[in-house]
Amino acid sequence: MNAIIGIGREEKNIWERRVPLIPAHVGELVREHGLDIRVQTSPIRIFPDRDFQREGARIVNDLTSCAIVFAIKEIPIHVLEKGKVYLFFTHTTKGQSHNMPMLKKMVDLGCTVIDYEKIVNEKGQRLLFFGRQAGEAGMIETLWSLGQRLNVEGKKNNPFLEIRQTHTYPSLAAAKEDIQKVGSHIRSRGLDPSLVPLVCGFTGYGHVSQGAQEIFELLPSEEIQPDALGAFFKAKKFSANRLYKVVFKESDMVRPKAREVPFALQDYYDHPEKYEPVFDSYVPYLTILVNCIFWSPKYPKYVTKEFLRRLYGGPTAPRLRVIGDITCDINGSMECTIKATEPDVPSFVYDPFQDVARDGFTGNGPVVMAVDNLPAEIPLESSVFFSGALKSFVPGIAAADFSGRLADCRLPDPIRRALILFRGQFTPEYEYMKDFIKSL
Repeated sequence: MNAIIGIGREEKNIWERRVPLIPAHVGELVREHGLDIRVQTSPIRIFPDRDFQREGARIVNDLTSCAIVFAIKEIPIHVLEKGKVYLFFTHTTKGQSHNMPMLKKMVDLGCTVIDYEKIVNEKGQRLLFFGRQAGEAGMIETLWSLGQRLNVEGKKNNPFLEIRQTHTYPSLAAAKEDIQKVGSHIRSRGLDPSLVPLVCGFTGYGHVSQGAQEIFELLPSEEIQPDALGAFFKAKKFSANRLYKVVFKESDMVRPKAREVPFALQDYYDHPEKYEPVFDSYVPYLTILVNCIFWSPKYPKYVTKEFLRRLYGGPTAPRLRVIGDITCDINGSMECTIKATEPDVPSFVYDPFQDVARDGFTGNGPVVMAVDNLPAEIPLESSVFFSGALKSFVPGIAAADFSGRLADCRLPDPIRRALILFRGQFTPEYEYMKDFIKSL
């Protein structure tokens, strides 16, 4: 028999308006699979309660009656219930300290936990993600930040002031309309001469970068290869009526320490200690840097605090105005990302001489956009995309047997790979996580 499915209310912060399953897909699951789906009432969710009710879901105040609960972000400890099955982005598998009390509570309550981030196919590729939406929202926020910085600099011809903060738009389509207007301005009136050429660099080429580039390409632009940047600046054949785009791969950003050895991507992934960063040779050419590349502490830092002190301590003001750090790894690949920001105040100026972040757009240092939950800024599009990928797994999850042995639960393989806890016990692949909660 199918278990009763619940969709939880997001309570992490006021910005989280996404939903794991949209009303139209809930309706399909109710009608075509006979599922009993109950939606916890929410005053801020992007889809109002009545939309779910119209599709056959029941609206409830709590999820006590539900055996399986779907959410997006971390579930508050006080609402966790004994023996339930929870699916959400847990942010626990790396031992994130702020979520260890939640993890310990789920162990104590004998919960079963499935982490969306770990739902992968047989090749290890993620099946549920918000990467493209993070890129889209982050690029809009980065262009808005550029407009604000240029305004502080007193630039008269500043079309980027037409762009609003991402979360203020009713939809992604509305944001794109404004950016297209900026593009028309640039085509007809050009850019301030002091900004020409305006070069935007993107680190990485995956889903996040693709989303960011999608927004950027609403503006008139031309792509330049990284190894052609120097010659491009020397030739001085720039146009004020377009922007320039550069996409950096790993091979552009690091090189083997042993100079006689060629770059090998898999070797870099496996042995990053054998490589050194060279990305700072490109940064002086950039007006905007959009950081979209996956990073973990084992990899080199691509833009260091020391480099920024040199860049901003020179005799002339650098070209670099904004770093849109969509990855938002604190003290990570962009070492100047020393804090995460919220959608209402998404950016700060990093002062490389005092190593501090100052809200606003004034100061000697780059503006850093570092919102750590960018897909929440476009909740409609994010929810539709995510729900479209998740819905096919829901019938199998609803029909699984969580009452017996792990071997007999009959979960679809991609979901089985994401099973962190089964009835309060860490599954074999995630046994290492026991160490995270030993001291709690």
